[in-house]
Amino acid sequence: MWRQTSRCVANAQRTPTSVWAPPSQRSSSLSSLTGAMPACSGHYRQQQQQHSITRRWHSWAVRSFNTLEAGGVRETAPRSLSHVHTAECYHQHHSSSSSSTTTTTPQRNGSKAAKFDSQGVNAITPSSGLRPELYQRFISEVSGVVDPKRVITDPLRVFAYGTDASLYRMVPKVVVDVKTEAEVSHVLRTAAKHHTPVTFRAAGTSLSGQALTDSVLVRLVPSAWQKYHIFDKEASAISLQPGIIGGQANRILAPFNKKIGPDPSSIDSCMIGGIVNNNSSGMCCGVSQNTYNTMRDIRLVFVDGTVLDTSDAQSRAQFRNTHGHILDALQKLSDKVKGNKELVQRIRKKYAIKNTMGYSINALVDFNDPFDILKHIIVGSEGTLAFVGAVSINTVDEARYKSSALIFFEDIITACEAVKLLEKAPVAAAEIMDNACLHSMKPHTDTLPVDLDNKMSSILVEARGASREELLANIQSIIDTIRSIPTVGGVNFSHNAVFNAHYWNLRKGLITSAGAERPPGTSVIIEDVAVTVPHLADLTMDLRKIFNEYRYDDAVIFGHALVGNLHLLFAQSFATPSEVSRYEDMMHALSENVAIKYDGSLKAEHGTGRNMAPFVEMEWGREATEVMWEVKRIFDPANILNPGVLLNNDPHVHLQNLKALPLAAKVVDQCIECGFCESNCPSRELTLTPRQRITTWREIQRIRSIPENQRSAELKQRLQHFEKTYEYQGEDTCAADGMCSLKCPVKINTGELIKQIRTNEQNTPTDRKLAGMTADNFGTFTNAARLTLGIADKVHAVVGDTVMQNLSKAVTTVSGNRIPAWNPHIPKPAPAINVISSTPSPSNTNSPRDKVVYFPCCVNRVMGIDKTESKETQALHEKIRSFLHKADFDVVIPGSNPSSGLSSLCCGMPFSSKGFEAQAQQKFEELRAQLWKASEHGKHPVLLDMSPCALQFKTHLRAENAKASHNPQNLEVYEPIEFLHKYFVEPSNNPNKANNNTKNDESTKSSPMKERLQWVGDKKGKVVMMHVPCSSKRMGLEQKCLEIAEKCADRVVDTGIPCCGMAGDRGLLYPELTASALKTLTRARDTALNAVAQQQGELLGGVCNARTCEIGVSQHSGGVNFNSLFYLVDRCTTPVAS
Repeated sequence: MWRQTSRCVANAQRTPTSVWAPPSQRSSSLSSLTGAMPACSGHYRQQQQQHSITRRWHSWAVRSFNTLEAGGVRETAPRSLSHVHTAECYHQHHSSSSSSTTTTTPQRNGSKAAKFDSQGVNAITPSSGLRPELYQRFISEVSGVVDPKRVITDPLRVFAYGTDASLYRMVPKVVVDVKTEAEVSHVLRTAAKHHTPVTFRAAGTSLSGQALTDSVLVRLVPSAWQKYHIFDKEASAISLQPGIIGGQANRILAPFNKKIGPDPSSIDSCMIGGIVNNNSSGMCCGVSQNTYNTMRDIRLVFVDGTVLDTSDAQSRAQFRNTHGHILDALQKLSDKVKGNKELVQRIRKKYAIKNTMGYSINALVDFNDPFDILKHIIVGSEGTLAFVGAVSINTVDEARYKSSALIFFEDIITACEAVKLLEKAPVAAAEIMDNACLHSMKPHTDTLPVDLDNKMSSILVEARGASREELLANIQSIIDTIRSIPTVGGVNFSHNAVFNAHYWNLRKGLITSAGAERPPGTSVIIEDVAVTVPHLADLTMDLRKIFNEYRYDDAVIFGHALVGNLHLLFAQSFATPSEVSRYEDMMHALSENVAIKYDGSLKAEHGTGRNMAPFVEMEWGREATEVMWEVKRIFDPANILNPGVLLNNDPHVHLQNLKALPLAAKVVDQCIECGFCESNCPSRELTLTPRQRITTWREIQRIRSIPENQRSAELKQRLQHFEKTYEYQGEDTCAADGMCSLKCPVKINTGELIKQIRTNEQNTPTDRKLAGMTADNFGTFTNAARLTLGIADKVHAVVGDTVMQNLSKAVTTVSGNRIPAWNPHIPKPAPAINVISSTPSPSNTNSPRDKVVYFPCCVNRVMGIDKTESKETQALHEKIRSFLHKADFDVVIPGSNPSSGLSSLCCGMPFSSKGFEAQAQQKFEELRAQLWKASEHGKHPVLLDMSPCALQFKTHLRAENAKASHNPQNLEVYEPIEFLHKYFVEPSNNPNKANNNTKNDESTKSSPMKERLQWVGDKKGKVVMMHVPCSSKRMGLEQKCLEIAEKCADRVVDTGIPCCGMAGDRGLLYPELTASALKTLTRARDTALNAVAQQQGELLGGVCNARTCEIGVSQHSGGVNFNSLFYLVDRCTTPVAS
């Protein structure tokens, strides 16, 4: 059937020479249906009646869909292969088979109707647009060069990996994860040979459907594409590989007071590959500093596997010799365009504002050298012309001094009038936000006005200066400029960097935070338009009218005001044909308003993708669109690269493959699958990311919602496979560390979902019984663990590393990953703790001695020092007690009562992480009772020596105190970084309150701190590596950890690892998780060793604050041992003389 259909489409579009003819050369029968768009928008209006007929026909077809409800969830189905409209050579490969359980809706005008199975459920398995044997040949040949483990066809994984941030769902047939340029070249040559279309993927945060396919998806393995080169001492330019995250590039450039020009809101998640391919801009860069205008050189892999580096003269010469036809064609096209003055004028006008609709054909006007044209036309091409292997970018200055103001106005129109004035003021950035935006932000901040009426809007303004004086002068100029515009509350600039960052992070997270407010089960649509600033107010009014007309009452409007760029966000259900029709009608109304009435950009910075491909000609007109088709033919005549994206013959492609977001679990239902979380996930290169765990769990729940007696055999098999595969891919290898919540603007913690799954689906009654027995006899369990470590130590001494590791691996496997694997950094058992011996030697000072309650966490009561450690001899609990005595504290150890001994106490983390919440709560309550008693009802501070345990306890304590608001047990609880920073770093004359939310501000009264220790030793040449555990990061302690380490060392090298993947014993049960998470750790080690060599200094080792994390990072660091921060601070301090 598909073969017949595709041939019909091809016949309707074919010209005597090629199906790739531009619209003006296509069959008159097609033009009579679609209404060919002429070159100017004025002519376009004359053909609206004909175009309306086409729209009404398609709307009738959509409303005629024969859909059935499936468990309360309906979805439009993914369309078949994206390349059914591709080059003529493909059509002979289309399969003639068709499922008997599939119904196809009425079609006309070459539009593919949605597919539904006989139960009304999406036919989500990609159709066989090409014969399966072609893909088998492709897989076989690719696997000869690419590790077969990275050539993926598993149904769950291709479903998960196919997900991006857009409103579309397409499932690849094959996913290939590439690590090298040579692998990319081989994949492309093989794809061209077998006519298997290829789509590239970096971070998958794009919004317009440009990184989706149901053919071959080629993904970057981010850790393999991390090379960069800074050009000179001033860092005037930087060369970056495509796997580097934009924010990471800025951190590399920060010491030079430089940054890259593009600054999209996703900059801490999106990668350079996507930034280049989408011509990203953002909040501050405008047009002048976008990717196109800051790009210096580029390294490309073409569809035939050829590599070109435009910065290398030899590479250029070789390319001219072998691919001169491309350069000649570009030169000829450029000359042709430049000869058309009207077209040149239009191109310059369109790119005077932000514009990512279609190809960057301004390159044909801006440059004369064909290499310059080539490298700039690639920018914004969305992977349809070549693969970007590296890019050199001219950097821009990062101002030293900044200040921000959130200015409120009575309504959005008044705010737009202010923008007209701000355009002429020294404003670095101005972000406009309507009333709905402010309401979506309010749950995530307490700094907005208490009363937000139904119209109040705002502009977030940033001023900058090279000096304080320049900054203050710019602020005054801004205030004077908008003095005539009435504001609500005045114009108040803040110089507080933390406060300002909070506001800008709220703005960056608006897409997600506003999207989280949508009705359950609906999708989030983000449109992205631009006009000249004088038209901004009128456009805003028109958009509101359109939203009201089509009943999008929840729509929010925000954007980059200084360049007339607005983002439009609204909820959309695709559950019924009428909802799809409503979306279609609104999109046409919006597109006509922006593109025709205002001659604006339908995609200012989010890329064309599938979402706006049908509207390119509406915006640009026929002549410019023909030029774009010619560009595609020059680079990719066989249409192998990302077909159907950016240019598409199907006027309804934006209505196909629409992605529904069915309900799955309350803790993640707000997720819009933006992908911001992925870069923080330790399993991102091993199994699934948080986004992928959520989307696959949604699919499992969608199928489960269908009554079992109504599921087809295929659907039952699919569900069974997903459930079984999810055990390892989704559940076993999830660290559940919550690091994903730090990147998520609405703080979704996918780890909570996994814990729920472990509780409800993985833990058997026997498991729960064993967990209860362990909790009730925890002292016996910890003693047995210490004994086991002692036995392992003795066995290792006899058999050696290799035999011990092999034996351990076998035991772990046989046990079903219930017994941890051994590695050379597994420590010796810790000595037993003498609870009674807690009184120090006589005081070092004449001041009264302070008490501190010290709780040695269970892991540190069990584990002693690393056997490979040569500098330290004391277990951590011995070291901390010794250090506290040196610092003139009386140390109180809880659990001295024999009936509730220390050995039986635990924060509950080992149980909570495995989904045994009842036992976790039991252990928390036991520990809280003992700490309450030992601290004399909250009188003395409490120190927990493991960061994860401190976070676990403080989180539970907050929750319990919230329940018992009239009689809370306020404990002043510290994790190691908090404690060391407060008592030994913060000035004694400025006793800040603890960074501790478990205690009310009223009761957290810290007395002035006395000088307890003094920092000693020469820091010069000393280097320390620092790995801040994920739990400390979640408590916001990275800066404090750095400040402590800088007391001891001249240079502190951060590992740059978001999470090591140890997650308690998770990394010992699944060592591959930690190995994957830490694969880039040796780069930080090399940086530290280089710093030591340059200064002829000394590497003091590594610091961390979680015992099992220390094991993991020590194992994979390449020779650097990591220990608790207490060891380092102890070496660098001495008592203050009396």
